[in-house]
Amino acid sequence: MAKVETIKKRAPIVTRRPPVGASPGTLIADPAARRSELRLTLIAPDKFETIENASIDDLNTHCDNWPVIWLDCTGLANIPLIEEIGRTFSLHPLALEDVVNTGQRPKVDFFEDHAFVVVRMIDDVTAHRYEQIAVFFGKNFVVTFQEREGDPFDPVRKRIESSVPNRLRSRGADYLAYALIDAIVDSYFPPIETAGQIVDSIEDQMLHTPHKHQMRQLHELRRDANVLKGVLWPMRDALATLIRNDVPYVKAETKVFLNDTLDHSLRLIELVETQRDMLTGLIEMHLSLSQARTNDVISYLTIVSVIFMPLTFLVGVWGMNFDPESSPWNMPELKAHYGYPVALVFMLFVAFSLVAFFKWKKWL
Repeated sequence: MAKVETIKKRAPIVTRRPPVGASPGTLIADPAARRSELRLTLIAPDKFETIENASIDDLNTHCDNWPVIWLDCTGLANIPLIEEIGRTFSLHPLALEDVVNTGQRPKVDFFEDHAFVVVRMIDDVTAHRYEQIAVFFGKNFVVTFQEREGDPFDPVRKRIESSVPNRLRSRGADYLAYALIDAIVDSYFPPIETAGQIVDSIEDQMLHTPHKHQMRQLHELRRDANVLKGVLWPMRDALATLIRNDVPYVKAETKVFLNDTLDHSLRLIELVETQRDMLTGLIEMHLSLSQARTNDVISYLTIVSVIFMPLTFLVGVWGMNFDPESSPWNMPELKAHYGYPVALVFMLFVAFSLVAFFKWKKWL
């Protein structure tokens, strides 16, 4: 019994939204959402403090005593906690609704005293699973919401915790928000570069020996490239919007750094577009190579058939049951003493003559 190969299907992406007709700003948690945990980072030019498993009381206690505070909320299951965070920082309820309804398109919304930025990062490189990260920032605060543990913010945290004074501790909340967004954008480079190496490897294998499994790999990579394209293009638009708008809580010097992040996003888009074009070309080349290989097999089979056609004709003629004694026209060569070896030699001569003719015509 032939072994049937099973193809692992990807889990469908389900975006949960409030019920139809619900009041704007209604927050409904996903049943699969992770437990909410807070991490509070208090930042000053000459010092810092980090509070793990922080609470709203910790936030209220330190909120007015530090130049910049960064509240990182991991997990979106605790709706009352998210609503309390929104009241503490006067976050717009429609923006909070977008926080818990994951699957949003990357975007930027501006409000009177704060901005709301939605970005997406690659949560799992091997599974190509994406995670939404929401960033609120105002004059002296940054609030980030993540779906689950794990983020590219460790370099930012290390810079904050560095004993050497740096821009992150002296430039304000808008610069911290830039650093977080820049870390998310830069996190796309390793998986995209790895995908490029895989594409190059498949191309080398195809030129040597094409296989069926390569076609599946190419289609999966092109699908991933399409997903990346759908994420990076709106992210580029969001960064451009963040740079163009003139709001008091985004300083002009910070926009210079945001321009660099915008350049990174454009570079990522170029890489993805190049890979997508290469994948399309490789898929077409794989089809052409497979077709050429099929044509070669058909050509060889045709040549073999042509060689055996006259031999089959000769064997059929000499295999007819005629009696040479009844008439001199009834295949007198059946009485020949060396008839059998002569027939074999003649058939070999016909076969080799056809092979020589095919080589002369360069069909072989």
